[in-house]
Amino acid sequence: MERGLTFLEFNYMVMQGYDFLELYRRHNCVLQMGGDDQWSNMLAGADLIRRMERAPAYACTFNLLMNAEGQKMGKTEKGALWLDAQMCSPYEFFQYWRNIADADVKKTLAMLTFLPMDEVNRLSALEGSAINEAKTVLAFETTKLVHGEAEAEKAREASSALFSGGGSMTDVPTFVITPQQLEEDSRLTTVLFLCGLCSSRSDARKMVQQGAVMMDETKITDTDFAITANNIPSEGVLLRRGKKQYCRLMVKR
Repeated sequence: MERGLTFLEFNYMVMQGYDFLELYRRHNCVLQMGGDDQWSNMLAGADLIRRMERAPAYACTFNLLMNAEGQKMGKTEKGALWLDAQMCSPYEFFQYWRNIADADVKKTLAMLTFLPMDEVNRLSALEGSAINEAKTVLAFETTKLVHGEAEAEKAREASSALFSGGGSMTDVPTFVITPQQLEEDSRLTTVLFLCGLCSSRSDARKMVQQGAVMMDETKITDTDFAITANNIPSEGVLLRRGKKQYCRLMVKR
């Protein structure tokens, strides 16, 4: 209260309630669904419909998906975990669930897949490195629900190729750079930004300085390191930031 509330914040419940009323009037919507934290806001809308239209309306809430630290899940380094493939690729979506904390495996398997609970209990009881089987199943099942089985298979193949030494590199996230782009600026830091492994050129420089960037099996620590088209074979080179972020760089021939 010391900094004050915006008009939107102060009237949030009123505005969401009115939104429910408009949905009822325009589309005969009688049910609003959301997370537990929206319960009072949704009830405000249901009550408004009953008062204004003398009609029944309902609210239905679900448990919020929280991680073991009590924080809402669905956030990545880049921001929200989007369902739209243009904003979060099936591979990135797959990798998010493949890399969740061990303590979150059982809850997410139970809430986000249609696996029988006997199988959920079996997978979540795995310990040590064996828990990775459960995470792979979780990643595949969630990706299949959102993007379809074919895309889930591709994501699993790409993950296997990168992290297990098997599978096909065909579906590994790939960025195709033109010779013209390399002529304009061939620095690795610029390429890391262009292919999406780093959020900015300054972020790329910081990652290189920290020794967090590799090209194939070579760690790059020189912020002025340059890539030429001749350095990139026809099958491309694998750029890596940290342990889990990859991109195959290819040149448009």
